[in-house]
Amino acid sequence: MTAKRSKSLDPGAQDAADVESPELTDEEIASLRPAAEALPPKLHAMLTARKPGQRGPQKSPTKAMLTLRVDRDVLSAYRATGPGWQSRMNAVLKAAAPTGRKTSGA
Repeated sequence: MTAKRSKSLDPGAQDAADVESPELTDEEIASLRPAAEALPPKLHAMLTARKPGQRGPQKSPTKAMLTLRVDRDVLSAYRATGPGWQSRMNAVLKAAAPTGRKTSGA
């Protein structure tokens, strides 16, 4: 005999607003421990390890996000140079950047 699961027992079927999650009391908050202390060392190491290719946090942002439109052939030429093409493009732009301030007026 196959029993049907009640929707009320399936937590995925409930809306987030319907789930009871009481706020933590000050005593409960004071009793919390850092993950490094509460978790087994192997699990903590696995959860906090960087994934392959993942960079660590920057101390201060060194670059700005930008959307730039370039000709398709220019983009293809840089991409064809392999990994690091964005850094090479940045180096070329940096070398060609104007060094002095623009004067106002004509």
